[in-house]
Amino acid sequence: MELRQLRYFLAIAEHGTFSKAASKVFVAQSALSHQLAQLEDELGARLFERSRRGVELTEAGVVFHTYANSILRQVEDAASSVAGLTDSPAGKVVFGIPHSASHALALPLLKAVREELPKVQLELTEELTGNLTRQLLAGSLHMAILFDDGTLEDFIAEPLVSEKMSLIYRPEAVVKNAKASISFRDALAKPLILPAQPHGVRPLIEQQAARAGLLAPNVVADISSISILRTSLLAGLGCTILPVMPLKAELDSGALVALSIRAPGVQRVVALCRSRHIPLSTAAASVGALTARVVRALCQQGLWVDGRYIGR
Repeated sequence: MELRQLRYFLAIAEHGTFSKAASKVFVAQSALSHQLAQLEDELGARLFERSRRGVELTEAGVVFHTYANSILRQVEDAASSVAGLTDSPAGKVVFGIPHSASHALALPLLKAVREELPKVQLELTEELTGNLTRQLLAGSLHMAILFDDGTLEDFIAEPLVSEKMSLIYRPEAVVKNAKASISFRDALAKPLILPAQPHGVRPLIEQQAARAGLLAPNVVADISSISILRTSLLAGLGCTILPVMPLKAELDSGALVALSIRAPGVQRVVALCRSRHIPLSTAAASVGALTARVVRALCQQGLWVDGRYIGR
């Protein structure tokens, strides 16, 4: 198996035809087809289904696609890391961030990387936590922000922030005569809009409810999109249990309100995670260290509302 075969395979998968792929990698179409045939012979599986309209990945091709991407990324990381020994860190870093953490972290991290690591190309990908977990395991991401729900043993995880979660809702919609706080039991009984399992805060809420001996949350809608969740809350369709940062603009304007949850309080731990098996490039390691510094500053300055820095 050769690196060029992996590049040719990825080009075909991306462009959908041999002719387009051949022009992108600057080889004759016959040479491209020959190299793919050799690769398929070595793997003992067909990677593409051919048709008049082009090609599509087979089941084997979908599996191999993930590994091919990861292998080529590691080769690029190795080259950029060696170059970084005599120069400032350089190269591409793919960083995953959940929807509910991006409002707090994405822009400050982008600004910090631009200022302190000018030769690093930071690619932020915003996804559901379940998707980020799979991509991190497959090597498609260098690192990702995940929530510690007790299932991060596959990763090297560095806890960064403990976030207090609140009951959030439209003022006149659901909660009558609200005080400054609400018990966890009462919050769970409200009509709740939460992410579907296994995404976001859903596993954390259910685990903490079980540990406290409380009933499962009264979920009236499974919504894993922050934008749709926001719209649903503003329409008065229910409440949610989240940290305040994803909905800070609506809370600041008074369109939504947040009640602190007591007895027990509900927390989520935000962790920076990376693979146990794939080494970080110099650029990725530098972005990881910078992420911790950015998060610490945000918490200390009160810009990460209800967030307490717990990193090293």
